Amino acid sequence: MKYPIGIQSFEHVREDGYVYVDKTHLIYNLATQGKIYFLSRPRRFGKSLLVSTLKAYFQGRKELFKGLAIDSLEKEWAEYPVFHIDFNGTNFTEGDALSRKIEGYISSWERDYGKSPTGMTSGDRFSYVLKQAHEKYGRRAVVLIDEYDKPILDVLDTRLTTEVDGERRPIEDVNREILKGFYSVFKAADEDLQFVLLTGVTKFSQVSVFSGFNQPADISMDRRYEALCGITETELYNYFDEAIKELAVRYKFSEEEMKEFLKRQYDGYHFSDNLTDVYNPFSLLNAFASQRVDDYWFRSGTPSYLIRLLNHSEEDLDELTGRYYDPSEFIDYKADVERPLPMIYQSGYLTVKDCDLSMNTFLLDFPNNEVRKGFVTLVANNYLKTRDDAGGMARELVLALKTANLDRFRKLLTGFLADIPYTMRRKETERERERYFHYTFYLLMRLISCYTVYTEKQQSEGRVDCIIEVPGYIYIFEFKLDGTAAEALAQIEEKGYARPYTADPRPLYRIGVSFSSETGTVSDWEVS
Repeated sequence: MKYPIGIQSFEHVREDGYVYVDKTHLIYNLATQGKIYFLSRPRRFGKSLLVSTLKAYFQGRKELFKGLAIDSLEKEWAEYPVFHIDFNGTNFTEGDALSRKIEGYISSWERDYGKSPTGMTSGDRFSYVLKQAHEKYGRRAVVLIDEYDKPILDVLDTRLTTEVDGERRPIEDVNREILKGFYSVFKAADEDLQFVLLTGVTKFSQVSVFSGFNQPADISMDRRYEALCGITETELYNYFDEAIKELAVRYKFSEEEMKEFLKRQYDGYHFSDNLTDVYNPFSLLNAFASQRVDDYWFRSGTPSYLIRLLNHSEEDLDELTGRYYDPSEFIDYKADVERPLPMIYQSGYLTVKDCDLSMNTFLLDFPNNEVRKGFVTLVANNYLKTRDDAGGMARELVLALKTANLDRFRKLLTGFLADIPYTMRRKETERERERYFHYTFYLLMRLISCYTVYTEKQQSEGRVDCIIEVPGYIYIFEFKLDGTAAEALAQIEEKGYARPYTADPRPLYRIGVSFSSETGTVSDWEVS
C-alpha cells in the first residue's frame, strides 16, 4: 500500500495509486448545498488535499473520480473557471511579502482574462478578472484559498514593522488590511461567484479580516462535515485493516491491542457535538509507512505564534484544560494575546471531549497521548527554562514509579527543580510562590500521565495535591511550601485521602513533600 505522506495533489494521489480515503460524497454535498464556506482544521490535517480535490472537481476532471462516491452522484461534470490561492510555503515576516504574493496571482490571471481599465486596488482588479472569467466560460467562478490566515499568523505578536508611505507600521496590521481589501472582492463579485472556500487554522472573526464581504458559512464544527478532513475510526478499519495487522505483528500485539494503542496515540479529535472520533491522518500514515508508532504530527513543527502567546498569557495549562466552555470562548479568535485558548484549540492542541447541549457548553482537553505529551513538554520547557528536557525527566520519573524506587524519584525531582533558574521562581507573594510550585509539579505529572494521574483531586474531606496510579502501585502526594514533610503526611492521614483505596490490592505509598521557596527545590521528604 502506498501512503500519500506530504502529497497534497489529488491528481498525484489518484494517478500514482496512493491510498485515498474517499470523502467525495461530502465534497459533493459541500459543492451543491452552499456557496461561501470557511473551514478551520489543525495543520497537516488534509486541508490542502481537500482544496486540490475541489479544484479537480470544479475543473470537470471526471476521470480522476472514477470509482469514488461522487462518480455516481455527479451527472453534469461541468467545467468552471477555478482560481486557486495558496499561502503555504511563503514567509510573510518580510514587509512586502503578502503584497508580492497577491500581485503575482493577479498578474497571472490578468494575462489570461485581461486587465481592468479602471481598477487600482487588488480587490478591484480581482473582481474584474472574475467577471471576465464568468463571461468567457459562461459559468461563474470558483475561488479556493488555502491557509488564508498564514500571512497574519506568521507575524502575530512579533512586533515586526515595515515602511508604508514613509511611516513604520506593524506588519501584522498591514497584512490584515491587505487581506481585508483583497477578500472584500467576494461581496463586490457575488454574481460572478459559484463557490468559495477558505481554509485555515484560525478564524479571525474579531479582527476585521472577514468584514467587508458576505460572511462565509463556518463549517468547522458542522456535524455534516466533521469528517471532511482526518480519518474516522470506520475509515481506519475499512482502508487500513492490513496495515493494522502488520503493525500488530511488529509490536507483538493482538489486533485489538494494536487498535487500542493507535486510538490512544492518534485518535480523540472531535469537530462537532456528534463527538465522532477523528484520527490524525498525518501521524497514522507515517506510522503505517514506517511501521513505527511515534509522535509524527507534533515533531513536524510547533507554530511559533503559540509560544509567543503562551509567554504573554497569565493563564496556566491546568486552568485551561478539563473545563467546560461556551463556544464563543474558543471558536472565535479575539485579538487579545492574554487569551490563548482559541488559538490552542484551533491549532489542534485541545479538542472537544464532551458537550452539554442543554447549556451549550463543551469540555476541552488534549485529544490524545501524542499531543498531550508533546504540548505539555513544550509548555514545561518554555515555562521552567531548565537545561534538562522536561520530557526526558518525565520518562525517568515514570521508571522510578514503576519500580517503587522513591529514593530515585526524590533525587530526580530535587535535581530537576534545582536546575530551574532563580528568576523563574522569584515570586512576590506567598500565593504566587505556592502557585509556581503547584504548576511546576502539575506540568511534570501531566508529562508522566501515561498512567492515571490526579492533581488537586476533590475528596469528601479535602483536596488531594496529587495521586498517581501505576499498574503495581498507588502514590498519594501532599505538598507543603516552607513547611515539613511530617505535616504533609499528617494531612494525608487526617483527611483520609487513602480511604478510597482500602480495597485496592496494590501497595499504597503516602508521600509528604516540602518545597523551599528559598532554594526552589525539595527541602524535606517522608514516605509512609
